[in-house]
Amino acid sequence: MRSYQITGWGQPLEPREAPTPTPIGSEVLLRVTGCGVCHSDIHIKVGYFDMGGGRRVRHEDHGTTLPFTMGHEIVGEVATLGPDARGVAIGDRRVVFPWIGCRACAKCEAGDELMCQQPKHLGAFAPGGYADHVLVPHPQYLIEFGTTPPALAATYACSGLTAYAALRKAGRLTAEDWLLVIGCGGVGLSAINLAKLVSPARVVAADIDPGKRQAALAAGATEAIDNGDKDAMRSLRKISGGGVAAAIDFVGAPKTSRFGVDALRKGGTHVVVGLYGDVLEVPLPYFPFKLMTIRGSLVGTLEEMRELMALVRAGKVPPIPIATRPLAEVNQVLDDLERGRVVGRVVVIP
Repeated sequence: MRSYQITGWGQPLEPREAPTPTPIGSEVLLRVTGCGVCHSDIHIKVGYFDMGGGRRVRHEDHGTTLPFTMGHEIVGEVATLGPDARGVAIGDRRVVFPWIGCRACAKCEAGDELMCQQPKHLGAFAPGGYADHVLVPHPQYLIEFGTTPPALAATYACSGLTAYAALRKAGRLTAEDWLLVIGCGGVGLSAINLAKLVSPARVVAADIDPGKRQAALAAGATEAIDNGDKDAMRSLRKISGGGVAAAIDFVGAPKTSRFGVDALRKGGTHVVVGLYGDVLEVPLPYFPFKLMTIRGSLVGTLEEMRELMALVRAGKVPPIPIATRPLAEVNQVLDDLERGRVVGRVVVIP
């Protein structure tokens, strides 16, 4: 089996050969046909998340050891079945739900694997899809994608699912409300595409990149603004009639999240998704004065992914821009993503 692995934190991924694993029990070996490159892979590659004030959460402190294979937006074909695997057949094409828990604790047994304290997320805590094969612990994590192009299907495992789950956390909005989407990369564009399926609210997109603002309008945003402009807040309040009902920050930087908080009307909800890092400073009187809510959203549940993929198979989800590159170019793709040169999603092909 050939994979591209982290062999040193912050260093370029290296191609490595290893024996192809043999599935046991309920495991399924998938031949990878594509894997999306996500911005969180940049954080995993460097080995930590920035918590602000010089504090870091290091991956190695949570059990991730090197060498390690990243990649969590995985699509492929069933290659080999463990003796207890049921529900799929060799040759079946599936997209993988990668947000797997320990599968033994009370939360996992109740189907709430995102709350597991010892997660085994593929590409983050267990070997992922920057390889020609990946081992999936159970067929329940393999989801049909119908006639959807495989490269696009891969992106729904994170970009689409993360957006879908965040939209559901934004609260019950009406057609008179405005929803602010901050950051129009792959996940932000997915949110704009999905917004009309979750809420009747009008979407205003915010991004400092004019190309991404244009992509947001093409994806269905009613308005798009440059949140780096000095008059951005004034423009946003004029558009929204005084403030937005909800904001979702797909960047997760202090400036972007503070922009979302400041944009809220009374009773609004701000959802933080992005993992840029550092510390958000919010005046405490904002909470009672604005009656606002700030909440986090990471990815989505297995049930939410099944709901999303049902919408995808029914043709109700417009595609985001997708580009494909060979897996051998994954280091260049990660660099392009970090430098903001990617619109939509890049999927690497083994």
